Amino acid sequence: MKIRNLASAAAVLGLLLIASPARTMAAEPEGVLPSGELKALVMSAKTPADHLKLAGHYHAVAAKHEAEAKEHEALAVEYGQHPAGSHEMKHPMSGKTAEHCKFYAGHCRKAAKEMHAMAAAHEEMAKSVK
Repeated sequence: MKIRNLASAAAVLGLLLIASPARTMAAEPEGVLPSGELKALVMSAKTPADHLKLAGHYHAVAAKHEAEAKEHEALAVEYGQHPAGSHEMKHPMSGKTAEHCKFYAGHCRKAAKEMHAMAAAHEEMAKSVK
């Protein structure tokens, strides 16, 4: 009896996970424009509102990169406290090492800085467009 209930619960959970929109598509942070809309807006931006919308997009992407940087900095600490042993020596930049996480965190911080610069440029364009 317990096994049937467990199997039923697992089946229902599986259906919920499959049907969940969050599971079928990676959710982007609020403010990140869909690729097609971003490309079209980059090509056609003329009004202050257009440039501010692009600035919002770039700030949202920057925030996403900053969150990834924090996550990988935390992972670097974890891997530093619990090194992978011989694996780390054989593959020093594999995804299972502190050095890899530090490198990726730095990459994300640089990307965030560049996205904030893009946002600032569009904010300036919004001011200069009449």
